[in-house]
Amino acid sequence: MDHSITAVSADSVPGFVSSVAALFREDGGHHDAHMDLTWPEREGPAYYAGLLADENALCLVAQGDAGVIGHLVGRLRRSDPLRPGVVTAVLESMRVTAGVRRTGVGTALVGRFTEWAELRGADSFEVTAYCANEPARAFYRRHGFRDFEVTLRR
Repeated sequence: MDHSITAVSADSVPGFVSSVAALFREDGGHHDAHMDLTWPEREGPAYYAGLLADENALCLVAQGDAGVIGHLVGRLRRSDPLRPGVVTAVLESMRVTAGVRRTGVGTALVGRFTEWAELRGADSFEVTAYCANEPARAFYRRHGFRDFEVTLRR
């Protein structure tokens, strides 16, 4: 599958936000009955425009023949009083369109994020996935992430 991974620009924000909205519907909508599925369209453009100017944030978009086929949002967390001196790269949001999953797009997104974070001193990586979303958890495990803690909710 031919695709390109680029940093989100002002021109690509609408497609990027559409991918985020699809993630909210597909993942949050399926696994969290309280998720506000309208947030990306309502708040996303301003929120993500702010991230574009943040040197500790990375917004990527995957483009294919049909337009946007995925996205990734990552951040660096440099100050954690419980883990002094650790720079943690947090993979905040990622999605690949269902029809192109298992073609290397997700691997390319994670690879770019990892490269970016390591160049900025990251020595720890985190991602959060719904417990019930075993395909996502398996994907992240294949990319070196390991279970670290569990949140129990009632």
